[in-house]
Amino acid sequence: MEDMIFYDRMQFAFTITFHYLFPQLTMGLSLMIVYFKWKFLRSKIEKYNDAAKFWMKIFALNFAMGVVTGIPMEFQFGTNWAKFSELTGGIIGQTLAMEGMFSFFLESSFLGLFLFGEKLLGQKLHFLTGFLVFLGSWASGYLIIATHSWMQFPVGYEILENGKFVLNNFGALFSNPWLMPAYLHNQLASVITSSFVVAAIGAFYLLNNKHSEFGKLFVKTGVIFGLISSVLVAFPTGDWVAKNVAKHQPVAFAAMEGIFETETGGSEIVLIGQPDMENKKLDNKIAVPNVLSFLTYQNWEAEIKGLNEFDESLHPTNVPGLYYSYHIMVGLGTLFIGLMAIAALQLYRKKLYKSKWILWSILFMLPFPYIANTTGWYTAELGRQPWLVYNLLKTSEGVSPTVSSGNTLFTLLGFIGLYLLLGLLFLMLAGKIINKGPETSNH
Repeated sequence: MEDMIFYDRMQFAFTITFHYLFPQLTMGLSLMIVYFKWKFLRSKIEKYNDAAKFWMKIFALNFAMGVVTGIPMEFQFGTNWAKFSELTGGIIGQTLAMEGMFSFFLESSFLGLFLFGEKLLGQKLHFLTGFLVFLGSWASGYLIIATHSWMQFPVGYEILENGKFVLNNFGALFSNPWLMPAYLHNQLASVITSSFVVAAIGAFYLLNNKHSEFGKLFVKTGVIFGLISSVLVAFPTGDWVAKNVAKHQPVAFAAMEGIFETETGGSEIVLIGQPDMENKKLDNKIAVPNVLSFLTYQNWEAEIKGLNEFDESLHPTNVPGLYYSYHIMVGLGTLFIGLMAIAALQLYRKKLYKSKWILWSILFMLPFPYIANTTGWYTAELGRQPWLVYNLLKTSEGVSPTVSSGNTLFTLLGFIGLYLLLGLLFLMLAGKIINKGPETSNH
């Protein structure tokens, strides 16, 4: 049974980690495409329109990959997690069906019109199709996170005698106190990814002395969007999410922050340290006294409960994984603010395009927003363990009783091989589009 749960979780973790590499770019990129198109409508400068069309090609490629890698996850609800689907399908089925019916169809229909309908539609309607693609992708994120928020903080439900969850308040799904902080934090994080991608491609062009006009536009736009989103991800949205965890999942909060013992007279914030699970302490830690208490409760002396206050059966099943995920996310987020602030300062001083070390730094940082987004999701998911639905349904109670660990391991290896090929294909195609560069309207 232990093996079966482990492989079921591994398979879902692998497929969803790979899948989310794509939506995190499309959601943020759709906003930037709308911005480029809007700038073109206002200024009538063709390079903005060319930029919008160039990035929509990258968007379309990402979107296709997102669809292909997203479908197997839907099937896993029926294969590996049949008991979870049977018990909670009456609730999570609502939001997941809405995501498929409304957002996905909205996004895919208008994506085709944006890519191929510019001459037919005229510029204003072409802008509208781009805006509807943006709306569809952000609505998609909203409905997925509404599902996730219900699992983190269940609302508007009742449990029948047969153990099934049914919805008794549809509105509660969308007024869940967990939803809006998580949604805004997630969407801004996706804007960070797209900002770094746009800025990095711009830096690549400038460092190679090709498509220089677009290189400057991409770097400038990426840096401005990147600085704003990096700051907003930390405060207020990141702060808001952390306070939610402290309030509703205090045991997860203690594990995230690496607090094993409750500290009286204020809790320190740990910058670096390694959890020692045997001796229930942090090794080699660097910490700042009382700061965590102030950040969480605006009171330097506030008590924050340590893991010792909670029964061990309620502890997150992977405390080191949760602790490291959280600290990697926060550390990278801090780095993003620093780099984008320096780049914005150089942009203001009109020296950015000649500052090779900053352009190289932006190019080098390209993979790191993906890592930060992934560790952010790991923090949310590992923090909820050992529960599938927090405090109501254990992970061990949601797996399919008839699917063996051997079956799951075999299909997991198949997914790894297939996704490796898909990933290489994606990199080849994206590389070709980037290498060719934006097409100018003069041709």
